[in-house]
Amino acid sequence: MKAKHREDILRYVVLALASLIMAVDYRTFVEWGGLYPGGAAGLALLVQRLAQTVIDAAGWQATVPFGPINLALNAIPVWIGFKYVGRKFTLQSLYVIFLSGFLADCIPVDAIKACIPPEELARLQGDPFLMSLFGGIVFGFGISLCLRCNATSGGADFIAIYLSEKKGRETWNLILGFNAAVLLCGGYLFGWTGALYSIVYQFVYLQVIHLMYRTYQYQTLFIVTKEPTRISEAIYRLSHHGATLLDARGAFRNEAKTLVVSVVAADDTTRIYTMCKNIDPDAFINTISTSRVIGRFYLRPRD
Repeated sequence: MKAKHREDILRYVVLALASLIMAVDYRTFVEWGGLYPGGAAGLALLVQRLAQTVIDAAGWQATVPFGPINLALNAIPVWIGFKYVGRKFTLQSLYVIFLSGFLADCIPVDAIKACIPPEELARLQGDPFLMSLFGGIVFGFGISLCLRCNATSGGADFIAIYLSEKKGRETWNLILGFNAAVLLCGGYLFGWTGALYSIVYQFVYLQVIHLMYRTYQYQTLFIVTKEPTRISEAIYRLSHHGATLLDARGAFRNEAKTLVVSVVAADDTTRIYTMCKNIDPDAFINTISTSRVIGRFYLRPRD
């Protein structure tokens, strides 16, 4: 119980760090470049900028906050999370949504600017490609931290995870399709430069997620071994995935061996490699990326 309690505390600390990273990204790269993260956050920024434009045109001295708008627009995705994904996962994601929005409204941008040399700041703000590139890396890193701690930043992430678990395939690239309407509206209202560079921004952060979060990526293992039973049992013990055994014969020495075939989650492969070599140091392992799995495939349940 104590270990579980410490793990939960550490998880919320990491989620707080991820929220801070995303909030800084909102107030720096995204704001300076007129970019849109996509999903509920991108729509919230679009609504915020539109409302701020109306208020400024009316001559009112007021600032439209980002956090409440983002929280309101995440209502439906959060409901999808509670109903189809998992309650603990959704509560942790709600924590990220609230905290990132709150920090985005509270972070002093002037203090951030003071940490950057003036000439570097001017060069960065004058290059929208650099802002979209580095902003996407920072944002993707923040989201990846959330996902690795069993949470998300909300919005389209809930929909992507729901589709991933229902269809059994990686769907992060589909987020680009969901974001098209936000980019079109942003380009029409505030200029196409920020909207077009947002495509680069979103592509970059999706690739960072693809590299750091591999739960919905699959690998097919072909293992030539003399210990097929032990290796098959170990694969199941480590990953909860079964295996198929095929009789094989080596062409060079004409030795009888067995080919173990198994499809596993990509984030399990490193442990399986180590396990195979411990059981059979002479095992030959070939790994192939698998784009889609149809049939019964174990997915770790979300709390």
